[in-house]
Amino acid sequence: MSADATAPCIGIIGGTGIHQIEGLELLREHAGENSYGAPSRPLQEGVLNGQRVFFLQRHGSPRAIPPHLINYRANIEAMRALGVTHLIGINAVGGISADMQPGRLVVPDQLVDYTWGREHTFDDGSNGTLQHIDFTQPYDQALRLAIIDSAEAAGIPHEPCGVHAVTQGPRLETAAEVRRFAGDGCDVVGMTGMPEAALARECGIAYATICMVVNAAAGLGDLPLTQDTMRDILQREAAVVRRLLGRLLPQLASAGLE
Repeated sequence: MSADATAPCIGIIGGTGIHQIEGLELLREHAGENSYGAPSRPLQEGVLNGQRVFFLQRHGSPRAIPPHLINYRANIEAMRALGVTHLIGINAVGGISADMQPGRLVVPDQLVDYTWGREHTFDDGSNGTLQHIDFTQPYDQALRLAIIDSAEAAGIPHEPCGVHAVTQGPRLETAAEVRRFAGDGCDVVGMTGMPEAALARECGIAYATICMVVNAAAGLGDLPLTQDTMRDILQREAAVVRRLLGRLLPQLASAGLE
């Protein structure tokens, strides 16, 4: 398949519930091992709705790597080495603010990082300089707007902004922690958004995320948090995300994003 050299090269990192991309015509797999180790699993290169994409399941499959043990550096470096210029992360999250109800998609514009002990940077000081990336806006605005435009065109209900709290996991949060996050201005909470976003910025990859709200955060819902309830909502939202990607990818290919 010939490709326009000026077109963006799209990567997708799937989270919980997004183990495969339905409709992806698989061309080949890439082991992706690099100086930071092996990615969560081999990267799939394929065609979806006529567009070439690279797909990686963040937690691995069939194994399930917990959030704090994911090799985020190897994952992002593997995408960079394959030429990916625009990367879409998909995350399952809990809703904190009133608008972030289970079953909602959110395209966050900000984040607060509460994680610790993870390899947060490629910069080891070996080149004699420090890489102070500008992270004022952690998500690429052009890519975010393309996601939002595609959701609107497809008639998919969504929230076009929000603050994404990223916690260590794998346990869920306490009610007191959720109150703290709300006080910090956070709208949703998940476990895998960082350091993925910052590493992509270090590599010069445009990055944005689609968050699937699968439960009310601890202490905010009327029902107890159960795996079965979250799984049912996750399956429905995963189908909506796949429909959104089907609309988004052709738009990205023709948009000439910078």
